[in-house]
Amino acid sequence: MVNWKSKKLEDILIFANGFVFIVLLNLLAAKQFFRIDLTEEKRYSLKEETVRILQNMDEEVHVEVFLEGKLNASFQRFQKAILETLEEFRIYSGNKITYAVSNPAAAMSENARNEFMADLAARGIQPTNIIDTREGQREERIIFPGVIVSYEGVETGVMLLKGNKAGTPEEEINQSIEGVEYEIISAVYNLVNTDRKQIGFLSGHGELDSLNSFSLFNELEKVYDVFQIELSSAADLKQFDALIIAKPTKIFSEVDKYLLDQYIMRGGKILFLIDKVNASMDSLSRDDYFAGPGNLNLDDQLFKYGVRINPDLVQDRRSGMYPVITGEVGGKPRIQMIEWPFFPLIGEFANHPVTRNLDAILTRFCSSIDTVKAPGIKKTPLLMTSPYSRKIATPVHININELRKNLRDSDYSTRFIPVGILLEGKFTSLYKNRFPPQGFESSQKRDESNPTKLVIIADGDLARNDVNPRTNQPQPLGFDPMTNRTFANKDFLLNIMAFLTDENGLIQARNKEVRIRPLDKVKIKDGRVKWQVLNLTLPLLILIAYGVLRSYLRKRKFAKF
Repeated sequence: MVNWKSKKLEDILIFANGFVFIVLLNLLAAKQFFRIDLTEEKRYSLKEETVRILQNMDEEVHVEVFLEGKLNASFQRFQKAILETLEEFRIYSGNKITYAVSNPAAAMSENARNEFMADLAARGIQPTNIIDTREGQREERIIFPGVIVSYEGVETGVMLLKGNKAGTPEEEINQSIEGVEYEIISAVYNLVNTDRKQIGFLSGHGELDSLNSFSLFNELEKVYDVFQIELSSAADLKQFDALIIAKPTKIFSEVDKYLLDQYIMRGGKILFLIDKVNASMDSLSRDDYFAGPGNLNLDDQLFKYGVRINPDLVQDRRSGMYPVITGEVGGKPRIQMIEWPFFPLIGEFANHPVTRNLDAILTRFCSSIDTVKAPGIKKTPLLMTSPYSRKIATPVHININELRKNLRDSDYSTRFIPVGILLEGKFTSLYKNRFPPQGFESSQKRDESNPTKLVIIADGDLARNDVNPRTNQPQPLGFDPMTNRTFANKDFLLNIMAFLTDENGLIQARNKEVRIRPLDKVKIKDGRVKWQVLNLTLPLLILIAYGVLRSYLRKRKFAKF
């Protein structure tokens, strides 16, 4: 017979109950998936928009990581963040996301290695040099901080090393880590999404031609269906999710303005890139050259929506460079690169997903923007000048000889002049309480818009790519041939279009924050000996105290017998 009061049976039943409880708990946990992120800024958590895209995936997407090899501590941290993010993608997608790591430098031969690296560079994954010191030896290596995302035979390259290059290398790495989730998930979404948004590139008013807008047009075509359009009828605009008006030079008629207005009233989004002042580098050598304001007949319309582009030019001490002949050496002209204040480098941004962790943006002859009263409209200054800038009202005397003069800091005392504004809300029509232009019926006119967004940039050249004078080929948007540096113009405009057309809120993934909590080096130096002694002696003292206390308690316990 079974002795139910047996201690041995009791132990067996307790063990069996515990085993069954653990099995049931694991089965329940397998069905009810959850993850807990205990970090303050939720650095290991994915945004809701990202999770929604991953959970709705039908087909498998493969991601190949090329950040591999001998890496220093910063890039090892970067690599770890990439792999951790991809592992989260794999889990939330139900193994629809797969990934692997490849080392471009591990090819069998030098020719194969060079071909592999050239292919990655052609896909947009640019190589980066890292310098490290190991055992007293200085080592320099080339790495590729990017990934290739593949879906049904289609591949796209994603450069992950992004950030403000004016900061320290550690800050740039940290900003790149913050952007890993957005960069990869946006590439995945663009590949798997079959319902592509439609973008209209406005023409007919002297806007940028196909050669000067080639770079932006080409980048947009990778994500959207882009069309060159003219304003002909309201029906033509309904199909577009957003419009781009890039550096118009001819007057907009009342019919054109009405079509744009009613497009906005029906929830349309527009990116305006407008030059208020007609300034050109072609006339800089003339001492009598003055730049004056242009007239596009859009002032009243933009004023109604909540902004005014001022007839002035902004100068900034933090600016782009321009070559100037400063003398002769051996009978040849001596050319020196000098700061040109009419080319402000924009590095002050709003705390907004569109501008988060951007590098500097190059502008040319931009104007200032003021906000005006517009009920129900939220206004966000996206782009601002540095604390050392100023405004010059038209007519503005522009001459290349001004570069030879010493600039005085006291002349540049205006701080954070807005040159780019985001407007959000329900807009009031310019034609409210007015008759529409001839040919349009008042019954079809709308006086208030659906919730929508507008972006106004007071520099049309921000969207213009330079053209190589030798080959007549367009150069990348944001590339400055004078300094051989690429600025963040392209990233900024692509972020704007993603924000304007983003119904899923995917752009919010750019708001991810990973804080750096560095140790105070001064305190480390001052307290090094104290903490070393404390770390060595405190464990020993605790161990000795535990032994003494245990011995005392044992003696006290058994002394009773």
